[in-house]
Formats: sequence, structure tokens, C-alpha cells
Amino acid sequence: MRQSAQCGGASAGAGEGNVRSTLASVPLLGLPDRKEGKQDRQFVTALARGLEVLRAFEPKDGALGNQEIAERTGLPKSSVSRLTHTLTVLGYLEHVPRLSKYRISLGVLALGHACMGAAAVREVARPHLGRLADYADAMVALGGRGRLSMVYLEVQRGRQTSALSLEVGARVPIHRTALGMSYLWAIPEKERAFLMRAIRRHAQSEWRATQKNLSAAFRSMERNGFCIAGGTFERGMNGVGTALVLHGGAEIHALSASAPAFQHSIERLQTDIGPRLLAVANTVRSEVDRRAGRY
Repeated sequence: MRQSAQCGGASAGAGEGNVRSTLASVPLLGLPDRKEGKQDRQFVTALARGLEVLRAFEPKDGALGNQEIAERTGLPKSSVSRLTHTLTVLGYLEHVPRLSKYRISLGVLALGHACMGAAAVREVARPHLGRLADYADAMVALGGRGRLSMVYLEVQRGRQTSALSLEVGARVPIHRTALGMSYLWAIPEKERAFLMRAIRRHAQSEWRATQKNLSAAFRSMERNGFCIAGGTFERGMNGVGTALVLHGGAEIHALSASAPAFQHSIERLQTDIGPRLLAVANTVRSEVDRRAGRY
């Protein structure tokens, strides 16, 4: 197997303080503007705005006020006030009178559990990720896309990487991590083109460097089946990612292994960890297909 060209993304693993400050600026796909909304008569703006409010809550957030939610979503505060009231009546938010704020309620938790419980891939992947994490002494993760972020669905850690704080449900930028770059390569061309346009809008002046990094990652995926990410999401961290394509392309996830650069050099990721991560993806895919009756 040839060596992977280094691409300019970075590992998903990082210290909590730096990660949380970075994730605060992770862009999401915006709501369509008024002109775009009118062109799509099937699009329900009120529903989309309600979901925007729910997405404003991060895994480690406490309660949020209407002003904070308005700032995170870009929605008018008056609209947010009506939406939070409606979501509270429906049981998706809980009002905290003492703080005049809202927090996620059990209604959202039930939806999340239904999704996670249906993802048999997590159960299949967990022991394989754990063995690689122990061997590489790295943080090894399974992720899926949530708009312009990758969401961790499963995380396993080696002994020396136990301090890395990202947990299931955490989000990292799709275009700056090996996890996200490998996912972008694997999805259908039409979906990739849509996401690339969104990434370009949010990257703005950084788009040229971002495009270069993604192109290098895609070339590496074509040659090797994995791509290397070194340092631009979280300085001092290296990572490798590969795609996990299931059910003939009907379901696409990604895997990554991340560790401090002093522990995992680019060379080691290219020659050792990357091929092992690719082997894990192949094993998981075979087991998932076998359970689904695809031989």
C-alpha cells in the first residue's frame, strides 16, 4: 500500500479548553434566505427554525436564554421566544424559571436514543475500535455528519489518551478533520458538491487553503483508502481517517484515530495506523452486512 499524502486537516482529538473555544465557531448550514425559501414550496420554514433552536444546544451546555439562542442561530429574538415557548409546550425544552432560560428536555433525549439505538454499527464497531485504540494508544472514533460538522457516535481511547475529552455527541468541523475529509470523499458527488459550496461560503478567505487540503485528502483516499490530518484543527495533534460505507452506499460514516503529534508522527500514521484503521473499516462493514443478510 502506498503512503498517504499529508492533508491539511487535523485530528479530532484535543484538550477540552481549546476544543470548546474552536467548536464555538464551527459553522452550520444556514437556513435558506427568503428568495430560496420561496423557490422551494415544500420547505417549511417554521419547522426549520424550531430545529435550529434545538441545534443551538451543545452537549456540555447548561441552560440557554433566548438571547443566547438568538445569537447562535441568527434568528430574531422575538421569533426565538415563540419557538422556545412552543418547544417547551411540546416537551422538547424545559423552562428554568429561576434563570429565565431553557434546557433540553427528555423529548429530545428520546429522539436521540431512538437514533443511537437503531445504529447497529456502533455495537459492531465498538470492540474493533477499542482494540485499535489500545494498540495505537490513540483516540479512535466513529462519526456521522450533522450538517457541516461530524458528530461522534462512538469513542474509544488508549491508556495515554484517556485525557482527551471529546465524547459521544461532540462535533468537529467536517472540512478540517480526517474524520470529515474521509466522509466527504465517500458521499455521492451531488451531495459533496452541495456541501463544498456551503463550506466555501463559511470558509471565506480561508477557502483556497481549505480547498487545497481537501483535494490532497481526496487524492489520498483514492490511492490508499485513508487520509492524514496534521495540526490545523488542533495544533499539535495528528489524525488519520477512513470512510465506512455500509449497505452498498445507503449509509455512510467515517472512522478516525487521533493522538498528539509527538506520539503519532505522520510517518507512523501512513505506514501503520492508517492501514490498520482501513482494515477495521473493512471488518466492520463485513460484519454489518452479514447481520443485515448481505453476503
